[in-house]
Amino acid sequence: MRAYFIRRLMLVPVTLLGITLVVFMVLRLAPGGPVERDLMEAALGGVAADDSGASGTEGGGQVPAEVVLEIQERYGEDTSPIVGWLTWLGVVKRERAETKARADFDPGEEVTEVTLPGGRGRVMVERDGRRATLLDISEEEGERVNWRIEQTGATRFTVTRITPGGDLPPEEWNVRVESPGELSRRLRRAVRDHPQAERGTLPWRAVAFQSQRAGVLQGDLGRSFRYGDPVTTMMRERIPISSFYGLTTLVLVYSICLPLGIVKALRHRTFLDSSSSILVFMGYAVPGYALGALLLMVFSYNLGWFPLDGFTSENFHELGPLAKVLDILHHAALPLACYLVSSFAFMTLLVKNNLMDNLAADYVRTAAAKGVPYRSAVFKHAFRNSIIPLATTFGNNVTLFVGGNFIIERVFDINGFGLLGFNAVLERDVPITMGVLFVSALLLLLGNIISDMLVALVDPRITFS
Repeated sequence: MRAYFIRRLMLVPVTLLGITLVVFMVLRLAPGGPVERDLMEAALGGVAADDSGASGTEGGGQVPAEVVLEIQERYGEDTSPIVGWLTWLGVVKRERAETKARADFDPGEEVTEVTLPGGRGRVMVERDGRRATLLDISEEEGERVNWRIEQTGATRFTVTRITPGGDLPPEEWNVRVESPGELSRRLRRAVRDHPQAERGTLPWRAVAFQSQRAGVLQGDLGRSFRYGDPVTTMMRERIPISSFYGLTTLVLVYSICLPLGIVKALRHRTFLDSSSSILVFMGYAVPGYALGALLLMVFSYNLGWFPLDGFTSENFHELGPLAKVLDILHHAALPLACYLVSSFAFMTLLVKNNLMDNLAADYVRTAAAKGVPYRSAVFKHAFRNSIIPLATTFGNNVTLFVGGNFIIERVFDINGFGLLGFNAVLERDVPITMGVLFVSALLLLLGNIISDMLVALVDPRITFS
């Protein structure tokens, strides 16, 4: 059995690679992405137009090539989807946008000068076909700071900051040359039939930049396209909220539904069973978001018993420890009711039906015929086999700690993990979407392994050989 679980754990990274690759390709290739949105805003905003007289982004009339290429680089779509995925993983180095310096080659010229940002110096670049060669390196001198640039390769050089107190660690830079054909292909990929791409007016370009590996393998999920904040920070702020609701829901569901299902199975077709079934099915028939809107209108808006939105009050940080706990419970009462209403019916009936099937099995009747007490026949024989289906699904509940229900979070205006992922999909915020997907998929895969472990623990007959 140990070998089986080791194989399952070894398959987790491979499965994650496949999931993230498929989703990343869909996000990059599907229309309506952030590049198209920004191009439309640039066109409507009247960004300097060319002389074609056309309008809109489809013909490229109001969006110059420089703006299109800059927007592509801003969202990392200046490379192929496969390279973008490898960059997101951290396998391929990411070009740091804040360090990029560009210079166009004049028509007929083979040499251009690139001024590095921050006064680090100037680099003379020669192109031989599409290969960049550093020709001359000069220093920028200030009152107290000097920059020394040393060439370490054909397209690589280091920059060292010289201060009165000593040298700081050198910075490694790279240079590449972009041909007009390459820029034209990028331009047409973003805007079909762009006039500047067809007329061949794009120049040769030299780009100096710093690069680093910053991806999943390095623990960096990137920055949000919309907010500009690190994805890991945004997720870290919302995971405790969703974990609170997920853990509370899990504890309440299992602590109430297990005893209720047992009682309903032992008291089948009694008044207790019938009345509780009516209440359970009524709750199951009401969607959680619809119940949330009703509860908000009645208990929050009309009666004022509970807050209208949020996870805590505005003065939460000023409260004492006990007051903070009461404040969280005050805000969480209505959302928890919506989380629990649909889970109760499924879990209660699952326990009841499984226990009734096992109570009618031959091995239970045989145990009773041998004189085994009824309580022992129920809890030592029938109940243990009845919880096997619960064990197969228990591991999937791990995703409740970060998934949540984005519809309920939206109704109650709770900034949870589920709502973060939902808004990221609507806004095509690729870094957040990929970050939420990575965490959710990882927990789901680990949850399936936990389910198999629980099944093997509950049922000794299963060996997973």
